[in-house]
Amino acid sequence: MRILYFADIRFPLERANGIQTMETCHALAERGHDVRLVVKPDTHSPPRDPFDFYGLPRGRSLVIERARTPTGAGLLSRIAYMSFVFGRAFGKDRANVILTRDLGVASALLRMPRRMRAPIVYESHGYAPDVAAALPALVATATPPGRLKLKRLAAREAHVWRAAEGYITITAGLAHDLATRFGPRERLVVIPDGMRMPAAVTAAPSNRVVAYAGHLYAWKGVDVLLRAVAHLPGTRALVVGGHEEEADIGRLRALASALGINERVTFTGHVEPSRVAALLVEAAVLVLPNPASAISTRFTSPLKLFEYMAAGRAIVASDLPAIREVLRNNENALLVEPGNVDALADGIRRVLDDDALGEKLARAAFADAPQYSWGRRAERLEELLGTLAAGS
Repeated sequence: MRILYFADIRFPLERANGIQTMETCHALAERGHDVRLVVKPDTHSPPRDPFDFYGLPRGRSLVIERARTPTGAGLLSRIAYMSFVFGRAFGKDRANVILTRDLGVASALLRMPRRMRAPIVYESHGYAPDVAAALPALVATATPPGRLKLKRLAAREAHVWRAAEGYITITAGLAHDLATRFGPRERLVVIPDGMRMPAAVTAAPSNRVVAYAGHLYAWKGVDVLLRAVAHLPGTRALVVGGHEEEADIGRLRALASALGINERVTFTGHVEPSRVAALLVEAAVLVLPNPASAISTRFTSPLKLFEYMAAGRAIVASDLPAIREVLRNNENALLVEPGNVDALADGIRRVLDDDALGEKLARAAFADAPQYSWGRRAERLEELLGTLAAGS
């Protein structure tokens, strides 16, 4: 099967969408499909090699093509990328199926006659108007969307839902939300994100270290974790991630200082995706502290959740509907009230003070992890993509 994947992002990208895109394409290629990933040029000089950056073996079945676009993320760059997309989508060497998580790309391609293009599969990570409206309160750099933008996003969502030949959501909650808005549709599948399974798991350390890995935006809840650690004398926190040029890491360092726990918190800053797993196993407990928000409650399928499961460590996580699709309280994790500092501190304390409980939770999470590997994700995608390609 020839798969064309469109991602309007500079590449390689440090953020979760870059990791998820590369891992998904690589896993499909590993299953024997010819995958062409069309991205924007890297902004680093010299350009970084995506296979090296993500720590993945190179193969001939995955081709990464950088569209010829101006530097930056402005309108001219978007127009140039869309022009490149149309050139690839309607070229003579047409793919069997097109996959994208870019709502604008999907909507534009779906306006072309079906006889001129391959089937389009859109992968949704949230209802775009809700996400756009919520982001300014959750991410310091986000700007409030205007009424016309929200109207345009809503129209695109409705169009893609009704017109796409295939549709993927990363949570069942999101699928239910969209079906409630727009009505039922065929060829809708729920496929969560994934992770790489380790070759082996090391024994849990006897330390009192709790770790978090990922972005440091306010909606991720790292501030809740730091406040919980302040209630846990003798406990240290390892915060993996964050970019020095962004305000969030400075905000959290200032909070650690104000709480008087500077000496008990280590901020790694940004690390390459391939190094995260080795850092996670240095901790006894891994924490997913998201407070309730428009994104966390129903839409999120965080990579860190699956990486935590594969690390073979006990997990303490916020009790949110999207998280409960994967984690079960007192079985493969402890789930606590979202945003509640005392509840998070109590959950962490329970695991740190009870070795048997920590071992039970870690063992169960690790046993569940293989169903969320990137290979398993590619297998699920293949079922949908193959059906559409066969009928094209």
